[in-house]
Amino acid sequence: MKEKLWRSRWVRTGSFRTHYIEAGGDGPVLLMLHGGGYGQSGLSANHTILETLGQNFRLIAPDAVGGYGETDLEPTPRGLQSRVDQISVFVDMLCLDKFSIMGNSQGAWSAARYAILHPERIDRLILLGSGSIAVAMGLERIRMAGTGLAESHGHGGTREDMRLRIKAIIHRDEAITDEVVDMRLGVAQRPGVPEANRAFQEATHRFQNDPLLRITYDMSHTLPWLTKFIPTIFIWGEQDHFASPEYGKQLEKLLPNVRFHWIPNAGHQVQSDQPEMVAKIILEFLPEHSL
Repeated sequence: MKEKLWRSRWVRTGSFRTHYIEAGGDGPVLLMLHGGGYGQSGLSANHTILETLGQNFRLIAPDAVGGYGETDLEPTPRGLQSRVDQISVFVDMLCLDKFSIMGNSQGAWSAARYAILHPERIDRLILLGSGSIAVAMGLERIRMAGTGLAESHGHGGTREDMRLRIKAIIHRDEAITDEVVDMRLGVAQRPGVPEANRAFQEATHRFQNDPLLRITYDMSHTLPWLTKFIPTIFIWGEQDHFASPEYGKQLEKLLPNVRFHWIPNAGHQVQSDQPEMVAKIILEFLPEHSL
């Protein structure tokens, strides 16, 4: 990755500051939301595809609340919904009136939820491997080997701990470079991040399971409705050990208006395992006037 490909930026989102990276030029906007892996950030999730997509688009990848990237360690009492609340303010502060949105894992749920609440703002929707969406669509939870791997190595305090955590979401060993490990460690070692991330995950668990809160989490009716008039694709790694490809197979039946792309030799963070293939799919999907 070449540093000149991206720019570090900050914007105030309500009572706290959100950090984000920006790449590309003045083309149509693609907002990119990262997943919930420990030590994750907009940069570590998306750096592999910035150069290719940045030739045609203005790419914006914020660091979510909940102990991610460099964003302030703001309380997240609403769990995943707190990420959507953050994005709602974020896009208004940047005056993004119309844009496409992309999300991976928890970021996919956040992207879809924002699109459901603000369909008039969204051009196209790109979703990447997401157990969060599968469960929100009413599918039974499938616990994968990668889940245990991601949870069993403390707080990623050592390089080996972090490398093993990353292995849960990136399938190809050669894609887990020292640079990727350093990016994630830099986030994980920030003071207060373990506590903020733990509180976020606990709030998300309540949000997903409390009978009253789950009404907001559920997408079983709203996402099929949304995808009737907002073009949407789903990209899934065939070797995803964190969110089972079986989720994707079942979602294909529940989301008939969504085209699914299955990527070989790729895991949960499919854009890291197969960046050229994923970037090509995205470029072909986004509106022709964007190219």
